[in-house]
Amino acid sequence: MNSERLLEMVQKYGAPLYVYDANKIKSQYDKMIKAFSSVKRLKLNYACKANTNLTILKYFKSMNSGLDTVSIQEAELGLLAGFKPKDIIYTPNGVSYSEIKKAVELGLRINIDNLSILEAFGQDFPNYPVCIRMNPHIMAGGNANISVGHIDSKFGISIHQLPHIQRVVENTGLHVDGVHMHTGSDILDIDVFLQGAEILFEVASHFDRLSYIDFGSGFKVPYHPGANETDLDYLGERLSARFNAFEKNYGKPLTLMFEPGKYMVSEAGFFLASVNLIKQTTSTVFAGIDTGFNHLIRPMFYNAHHEIENISNLAGRSRYYTVVGYICETDTFGANRKINEITEGDILCFHNAGAYCFSMASNYNSRLKPAEVLWIDDKDYLIRRRETVEDMLATTVMDVKF
Repeated sequence: MNSERLLEMVQKYGAPLYVYDANKIKSQYDKMIKAFSSVKRLKLNYACKANTNLTILKYFKSMNSGLDTVSIQEAELGLLAGFKPKDIIYTPNGVSYSEIKKAVELGLRINIDNLSILEAFGQDFPNYPVCIRMNPHIMAGGNANISVGHIDSKFGISIHQLPHIQRVVENTGLHVDGVHMHTGSDILDIDVFLQGAEILFEVASHFDRLSYIDFGSGFKVPYHPGANETDLDYLGERLSARFNAFEKNYGKPLTLMFEPGKYMVSEAGFFLASVNLIKQTTSTVFAGIDTGFNHLIRPMFYNAHHEIENISNLAGRSRYYTVVGYICETDTFGANRKINEITEGDILCFHNAGAYCFSMASNYNSRLKPAEVLWIDDKDYLIRRRETVEDMLATTVMDVKF
């Protein structure tokens, strides 16, 4: 999207503001479909924890996507968006058994990553098809905060516990129709990812009633011009050939599944904030904006990089700024960033703001959440209005008398 359009939306809807480009979402979806076009049965399940806006979910539904969910509430949002239960895969971690039974009631695909839960599920629902999440003990993704396939991860059942899984299946008659892995985010080393895939193929060979194999996601997107990203074409070529060979040897049709989230929506998102003040100290020039980690926590939480652009002064000379928020904490979005000269009232644009941004927002400091807009077919649509104090207090009970 160009800066002129983004500025028009700030004029129309105010700041701070999230804007999502539907065309970019579709191009990312189509890119994955093309990369694995040699596979007969491919299913992409959008990992909606990245962005759960109901309109975004409906847009994925319109593209024939499935949905990957990590909570029963996300699954319920998926049902509201029109997804069929069997097109929603529910992959919880550390939830109560009662929530998993709720997923059975809803008819969802269920992905279990705990041996004790697997055994209880097999006793209660032996005929209900279930997927098993394996931990391959590899780190194909980035740092330990976003890599979830290593040996100390809380996610998945260890590959070394496969005999125990087999015993549970044998004792309970459990119907295993899928196996799954997710190694983490920001995958660059395709060969390491393929090593994990080989581990999952080996696991899959021990179950004779499978209908799909789910390789998770974690594909890296570029966070600044010239940055590295996952070579999807290379991965598609290598993994597709291996999957097709495994399917032939397996002797029955299998679906290749992925659960991309950030890859689908990150680059489609723009976060727009207004500059409240310029403050110069003995060594730093701060640009203070009308938002904080209550709206965009990734830079503080993950040390994530978001390109920051002054779209009010595209032709201005560059200077160095530390961009900070209005929260009564240290909420630095970027230190010593080279940005076109900033003045109070300018609009700064944060790129790669489509994933894990609004979905991680809070009301810290009793600040209100921003609006969200979808740009599609050269039109802008408000898909979440700006929050009000009344919204924030809607669940507050004020019956106590003093």
